[in-house]
Amino acid sequence: MALEAAQVRFFETFGFLHLPGLMTDKIEQITASFESVWVKAGRRRTPGKRACLVPFIDRDEYLSGLLDDPRIATIPAQLLGADFNYCTSDGNFYTGDTSYHSNAFMGGLSALKVAFYLDPVGPESGCLRVFPGSQKFSDDYAQVLSRDLDSSAELWGLGQAGLPAVPIPSEPGDVVVFAHGIKHGSFGGDEGRRLFVMNFAERCPQDRLPALREHIGSMARFWNDSYYGEAILASANAERMVHLQQILDNQDHLPELAARCRREMAGPAQG
Repeated sequence: MALEAAQVRFFETFGFLHLPGLMTDKIEQITASFESVWVKAGRRRTPGKRACLVPFIDRDEYLSGLLDDPRIATIPAQLLGADFNYCTSDGNFYTGDTSYHSNAFMGGLSALKVAFYLDPVGPESGCLRVFPGSQKFSDDYAQVLSRDLDSSAELWGLGQAGLPAVPIPSEPGDVVVFAHGIKHGSFGGDEGRRLFVMNFAERCPQDRLPALREHIGSMARFWNDSYYGEAILASANAERMVHLQQILDNQDHLPELAARCRREMAGPAQG
């Protein structure tokens, strides 16, 4: 499957896409593998708290294979370039609201998220909400949101949950794509909402490699000596390695940083 030209233009303008039913034929195995990763990692959820596991799909051969599925691979290929980088993934059990925020990628590289919601979510039950176009940081609109969202009740008379963002309801099997920089959040969801996200970025040019290395180093807070998990590397074919190699070539500093985090932190980061 390839994205239509109108979908590419929509993403470039508004910063998100909803692809209903894209992975419905695989959702049962995807969900089973999601649960299996948590069991194998020995991680238990604490009631009332978000649980996050990074990397995520990298720990499971089946989930790692999503990188090779043309329906998934074509998304970053068309929106970021055929030589895109896979920039790890996170698995989550969400609880409660998530206030609006952006995830700007290091060095100003273009980056996006491909999200799989494994439970039905709607406008009042924790689906993603976005402010279309807010990924364009140079626009006055995006700058106002960045400056004022945290004071929305005082400035606009509405808490964040009442602001006119666009909700993206999702059913298991749907895929939601959004730019790292877009203002996004979720409200009203039940405890334990299951979600995992695959992150992608454009290939880093040589003059911005220090920023990429800084991003790689930031993964030390998850206590991982390697940016990628074992399963995704062990099962990788030559085509997949195109999207892993640049980061592998620039992670030599990560083990030392991870060792420092293990000494200084009570536990790995949760997001």
